[in-house]
Amino acid sequence: MPTASHPAIRRVKRQGTSPSIHGTKPWKSSALLIDYLKKHPPAHAGRVIDVGCGWGVAGIWCAKKLRSEVTSVDADPDVFPFLDEVAAMNQVRTSHLVKRFEQLTVKKLARYDMLIAADICFWDELVKPVTNMVNRAVKAGVKHIYIADPERSTFLEMAERCVDKHCGELIDWRTRGTIETRGALLTIENA
Repeated sequence: MPTASHPAIRRVKRQGTSPSIHGTKPWKSSALLIDYLKKHPPAHAGRVIDVGCGWGVAGIWCAKKLRSEVTSVDADPDVFPFLDEVAAMNQVRTSHLVKRFEQLTVKKLARYDMLIAADICFWDELVKPVTNMVNRAVKAGVKHIYIADPERSTFLEMAERCVDKHCGELIDWRTRGTIETRGALLTIENA
């Protein structure tokens, strides 16, 4: 996972690109998500949507390791130059889509096998939009939904709503090694 001090990332910053909605670095919950997917490879990962992607680390991992066709979605278009550098480092590409959670319709989500996200429910006002997006993804038939977070209260509130409604699971997770972090994953198997 690249840091802000990586030469390619510093080059993008020198060009004046500056994300505005917390897309200023890769967040450690991406490592939780990647570690979980390594240990529990999904049965369906041909088409993946990485929502609130930021630098796109988890989606890029899916493109490289699972050979997924990935659509990287973020409300902030200024994250994509950073994402493109991370993708180039990993010799993969993803498609870009500038959308907010509320703009991801059932019809749009129906194109995907798996929805992934990390660190996307960090404000009180995001609980409802993220919950509703998960509801639409389930209705659309997305087979796997995985959202990782360092266990913020807002994430836990959203996850509780989704676990109850969609027979999901909230799993405590910890990574060890190069990136050590802990948190939780909301997992919904909608097969």
